[in-house]
Amino acid sequence: MSDNQKNARNKKVLYGIIALLGVVIIVLGIYVYNLSNRSTTTIVTAPTKSASSEKASSSTQKYVAGKDYKITYSNTNLISKEQINKALGANYLNDINSLMSTKKPSGLDMAKIEVYYNKDKNLLVENLFKNGHSTNEATTSVVYDLKNNQIVNSGVNYDTNYQPSWLVYTWERLTK
Repeated sequence: MSDNQKNARNKKVLYGIIALLGVVIIVLGIYVYNLSNRSTTTIVTAPTKSASSEKASSSTQKYVAGKDYKITYSNTNLISKEQINKALGANYLNDINSLMSTKKPSGLDMAKIEVYYNKDKNLLVENLFKNGHSTNEATTSVVYDLKNNQIVNSGVNYDTNYQPSWLVYTWERLTK
């Protein structure tokens, strides 16, 4: 094979590599262009106006943990957060909007919720404190049976057999 033939073959290989690189660059260019010009849809909802003067501290009208309310779990070595939240969900006490709302009939207008765990009977006693209530006593109590996953008693007075022992959850309103 002569030098001219080798040079001609090397030129063909070089041109082939350049052509391949050109194709790769074009494909990458198209890919980057498509990424940067993808169409996106943004849904913007306007806040609803209410006759009430109640407002959340955030601009989106959603309540913010640490600003509008505070949740504290304690004694989690006795009972899991999941079990507590499941029991609270049984009577809609994990819906922050409902707890904070003063609107009737769906607004609960709570100031505080305390949940106690009776380990011997495997019960949660949920003490609910409404805003504006004059004493430091719960306005309503709900007893939840963890074994059967059901509410067994609710109202202002509950049987002393359900007397709680360990505080495991507290929800408190921070804004007025």
